[in-house]
Amino acid sequence: MWAFPAGRVDGLFVFLTLSTVVFATFSQIQLPRVKVHITLSDILVFLVLILYGGELATLVAVMESVTASLSFKRRGINITAKTVALNGAIAAVSTYTTAYLAQFVLGPPYLIAKAGQFTELALMLSLLALALFAVNSIFVTIFTSLKTGRSLWEVWYVYCLNGLVLYLTSAFFAGLLAKTLYSFDSLLVTLGLAAAGLVYFTFWRYVNDIKKTSAQAEQVERERAEQAERHIVELEHYVEQKEIAEVALRESREEFRHAAYHDALTDLPNRNFFRQRLNELLAECGEDLERSFAVLFLDLDRFKRINDSLGHSLGDRFLKEIANRLTALEHEGKLVARFGGDEFGVILEKAGGVDTATEVAKEIVRSVSRPVRIGEKKIQTGVSVGIVIGDATYSDGEDLIRDSDIAMYHAKESSRPFELFDKRMHETAVNLIEIETGVRHAIERNELTVNYQPIVSLSSLEIRGFEALVRWTHPTRGPISPAEFIPVCESTGLIVPLTQWILRESCSRLSEWSLGPLSDSLPFISVNLSGRHFAEPDLLDHVNEVIYDTRIRPSQLKLEITESAAMENADAAIKILQQLRAHGIQVSIDDFGTGYSSLSYLQRFPINTLKIDRSFVTELSDETGGGKLVSTIVAMAKALDLDVIAEGIETETQAEKLRDLGCEFGQGYLFSKPLTEEGVLELLDGWRTREDLLRVPVVSELPGEVKA
Repeated sequence: MWAFPAGRVDGLFVFLTLSTVVFATFSQIQLPRVKVHITLSDILVFLVLILYGGELATLVAVMESVTASLSFKRRGINITAKTVALNGAIAAVSTYTTAYLAQFVLGPPYLIAKAGQFTELALMLSLLALALFAVNSIFVTIFTSLKTGRSLWEVWYVYCLNGLVLYLTSAFFAGLLAKTLYSFDSLLVTLGLAAAGLVYFTFWRYVNDIKKTSAQAEQVERERAEQAERHIVELEHYVEQKEIAEVALRESREEFRHAAYHDALTDLPNRNFFRQRLNELLAECGEDLERSFAVLFLDLDRFKRINDSLGHSLGDRFLKEIANRLTALEHEGKLVARFGGDEFGVILEKAGGVDTATEVAKEIVRSVSRPVRIGEKKIQTGVSVGIVIGDATYSDGEDLIRDSDIAMYHAKESSRPFELFDKRMHETAVNLIEIETGVRHAIERNELTVNYQPIVSLSSLEIRGFEALVRWTHPTRGPISPAEFIPVCESTGLIVPLTQWILRESCSRLSEWSLGPLSDSLPFISVNLSGRHFAEPDLLDHVNEVIYDTRIRPSQLKLEITESAAMENADAAIKILQQLRAHGIQVSIDDFGTGYSSLSYLQRFPINTLKIDRSFVTELSDETGGGKLVSTIVAMAKALDLDVIAEGIETETQAEKLRDLGCEFGQGYLFSKPLTEEGVLELLDGWRTREDLLRVPVVSELPGEVKA
C-alpha cells in the first residue's frame, strides 16, 4: 500500500528533487534517430530510489517526467496535456514497480548501499536498471505501436533497446553516489559527481557530433538528389533542344548558309562574303589582264558619338538607313557589304577606271551626308572613303580590303571625303608598324638616349635648367627623327612608358650634376608630358617615386604640357596639375600662343611657367607684329605671376629684345643645341662669361624639333 514517508524528507531530498527538475529541463540529450532522451536527472531518480525508497522516488520520477514533457512543449514540440499525464503515469508505475520488486527480491535498497558489499550492490543496481527499463519499455512499446501501427518488436528494437545501457549507467552512477554518501567521504563524493558530469557531457558532445554528422550526411544526400533531378531536367531539355536544332538544321540549311555570309542587322553581305567575291573577281582578272574593278572602304564619321549620346538602338536604326541608301545607289555590278560597326565595303565590278570610282565615291558621300530622321531625331554625319583599284597585281581579296582601309584612314587624317590608294600609303603603314615595334624594344636595347638643351637666364646668362629631349638611334636605320617616331608613340599609347623612362633618366643626370658642376645652383629639368598622361591614374605616384629614387627636390622638376593637350580635357588636366603642384613639382605650358586656350582657363591652370613658341621668337622684329604679341604674352604672364621662357632663340638681337620685354629665360641654338650627357659636362666646364657665350657660333638653319 502507498504510504508517503513524510518523516524521511530532509534537506538532501529537497536538493535532489530540485536538481532533478532543473536537469530534466535543461540537460536533455536525444539519441540520434530514436525518441530516447537522457539527462542527469535519470541518475538522481535512481539515487532517490536507493536513499529514500520507492514512495519518494515515485514522486521525484513523476516530477521529472512532467517537467521534461513541458520542456519539450516550450521548445515547440507538439505534446498534449494527455500525453504529459500519460508520461507521468508511466514514470510513476515503472518507478514504484521497480522499487517494490527490488525490495521484494533483495530488501531495502538503502541498506544494501549502506552495507557496502560490492556484489550485492552491483546485483541491486542491475536489478533496478533492468526492472525500470523493462517496465518503461513495455509501456512505450505498447503505446507507440498503437499510435504508429508498427509491430511491437520493431518498436521495441528501434525506440527502446538503445536505452538499456543508459539505465544501467545511470543506476551504477547513482549507486556510486549513494555509497559515497554513506561513507561520508567528501573527496569520493566530489570525484563521483565529477565523473558523472564528465561522462554525461562527454556523451552529450558525442551525441551532438553524431547529430551534426547525420544532418550533414542528410543534407549531402538531399543536395545529390536535387542535383540528380536537375541533371535529369537539363538532360531532358538538352535532348529536346537537340532534336529541335536537328529539325531546324534539316529544314533551313540554306538559311544557315545565308546567316554565315550576311550581316544580322542590315542583311547585307558580310566581310566573309565580300572577301570571297573579291577572290572570284581576282581569279577572273588573272584570265583577263586588262580587267579591273574598284573596292571602296567606308567608315562613318563620329558614329560613336551617335551611339553614346542617343543609344545603341537608335544607332542601329541609323545604320539600317545608311545601308538602304548605299544599296539604292544605281551602278551596274555593285555589291554593298557591312564589315561591322560603322564600316561598309562596296565593290564596283564594272568601275571603268579611277574616274568612275571617284564619281561613285562622291555620290556615296553626298548620300550618306544627308540628314537621317528617326522619330523626332534628326541625325547627320559624314563618311570617309578609301578607294583601291583591283587588278591582276593582287592575288588575295584580303589585301584589297587592307589597302582600301589604309586609304580610308588617309582620308580621315587629311579631312578629305575620299582618298585613292597608292603604294606609298602601304609603305607608310608598314613603316609605322616597324617604328611602333622598334620603340617597344628600344629601351631594352639601349637604343634611346636623352639630349639636354640648356635654359639660361637672359639677364645673367647663367644656366638655370635643361629641357630633356629623346633621341633614337636604330641599329640598322641609324638616327630616326623624333618627328617620325613621337607621333607613333602618341597614337599607340607608347608615349606613356617612353616618358616614364625619359623622366627617370633625366632626373638621374640632374641629380649627378647638382652634386658636381652645378652644385652652387639649384638647376631644374623640364620633361614633356603628353595629353595621354592625364588618363593615367598613377602619374603622380610614378613622378614621386622617381623624385624619391633620384634624390632631387620636387621644385627641380618642371613638367611641360602643350597648350592644346591641356585644353583637350581641361578639367581633368587642372585636377592632375593641382596634385603635382601640391607636391612642389613645377608645371609649364609649352608652345604657348599656338593653341586655343582662353584666359579664363589659363587663370585656372596651376602652372609656374609659360613657354613662348619659337614661331613668335623667329618673327620678333620692329617691322612685324611678333614683338607686340610676345610683349602681350609676357605682360599677361607677369600679371598671373608666371615665369616666361622663350624657345628657339637664334640671334643676339632676339635675346636682347626678349630681355627688354621682361622675358626671364630663354633656350635655343644661340646658347646651345641639345647635347648628350658628355656634351653637357663639356659645356658646363667652358661656360664662364658673357663674352664666351657671344663667341658661340650661331646656327641659322635649325631642324624641326618634336618633343617628348
